[in-house]
Amino acid sequence: MRLSHKIVLITLFTTLLVGFTILQSPTMTADPAASPEDKAIEDLSRVEYPSLKDIKWHARFIEPHQSLESLFGSDWILVARFNRVDRRHAYPGMTIKVPDNMEDIRNYTPMPQFYQPAARHEKYILVDVTEQWLGAYEHGKLVFSSPAATGKATTETPVGMFHISTRDRNHTSSLYKTANDEEQYPMDNALRFHIGTDNISYWLHARDLPGRPASHGCIGLFDEEMQLRTFGTPLKPVLKDSQKLYEWAAGEDEHGEDSGTSEELEGGPVVEVRGSLPRYLDRPPAQNQKQ
Repeated sequence: MRLSHKIVLITLFTTLLVGFTILQSPTMTADPAASPEDKAIEDLSRVEYPSLKDIKWHARFIEPHQSLESLFGSDWILVARFNRVDRRHAYPGMTIKVPDNMEDIRNYTPMPQFYQPAARHEKYILVDVTEQWLGAYEHGKLVFSSPAATGKATTETPVGMFHISTRDRNHTSSLYKTANDEEQYPMDNALRFHIGTDNISYWLHARDLPGRPASHGCIGLFDEEMQLRTFGTPLKPVLKDSQKLYEWAAGEDEHGEDSGTSEELEGGPVVEVRGSLPRYLDRPPAQNQKQ
């Protein structure tokens, strides 16, 4: 083989090798990979919530083999709520918000402690789409609140005034399946608050919380027991907000024995859904850059 031919072959091989290396680099791939330069990975530091303007926080990249528990110990629950994300969706390769001082979020809620429109109601549910959060009120006083996942841009949750009309502890979606397409998506602790003109029902129910609007229009709350049963994780369920709301809004003490199937309710709580989707910034604010 002539020398010039060898040089051409060596050059071609080197070019192919470099190209292959670049394609396999986690900084370039579109697949989930542990690299802060991978633009395909979820960056929750870019989701803007108005209530965070007075809380100092920084963006934190989750590295390989790290989890909310390993990073924050017993305070992982605070960070999960702060980010509106469940443990199943807090994975290496993504970026989350972390308060500079954990005490600043120990009692964090974006919901008002007293809400005047709810004052004349025994029970009242306020859902703030902009904050991705839900508050439960008794005569205007906040009794508990929870992160929530509302409808995404293409399937937004309807805003307005509604009321809980139906309960179904073991409800499943008639339209959507789990990601592996093996079963209908579970909607445990379901509370229907609206039926659209297209006959589509909207429910408050247990679901995954990925840290941003994600549903097909329903409003989802933490429920790690549902996730364990459906997805096999987390092994020790802790977050059970959908169960708490269900018992408060449609429990047996007030509405009689629960058959576990769909049942209409009389005098269910008022549900107010307000606001618009949170902004998704091109990059986190300058003062909150990644660490």
